[in-house]
Amino acid sequence: MRGAAKKAASEELERRSQYLSSLVQRTKIMGDNAAAAADHDKKEEEMNVKVRAADMSPALQKHAFRCARETLTSMPKLESKRLALALKKARPCPSMPSFPLQEFDSTYGPAWHCIVGTSFGSYVTHSLGGFLYFSIDKVYILLFRTAVEPVDR
Repeated sequence: MRGAAKKAASEELERRSQYLSSLVQRTKIMGDNAAAAADHDKKEEEMNVKVRAADMSPALQKHAFRCARETLTSMPKLESKRLALALKKARPCPSMPSFPLQEFDSTYGPAWHCIVGTSFGSYVTHSLGGFLYFSIDKVYILLFRTAVEPVDR
């Protein structure tokens, strides 16, 4: 029985690895496509945003870019943990502190995760349509969502 379970787990891991590889490849192809490059928002170019891999709607991507840029510009130096928290949870808008920006957990539901840094490795499982890996200048940001199942009490 253990051998069958190991084989099933190994096959699942391989399937997910192939999916992520194809996702990265599709993102690279889309990034190389001149027509797709023409559709990029000027604001993204000004922010020096580069999408590295994505399985997320363009509207959610722009939301992440805006939040990340606003938070970065409000910091005198990079604070990775603070930026990750800002993307995951609601926080005050830097230009209007009394107006909270609703970020990913509060806007799109729970179980968003964010990793920020200048150098890191990762291998994650995400919900369909909930993965974005991008950079702004030399800061890399991985934002992804996982499924949450309620605990029966």
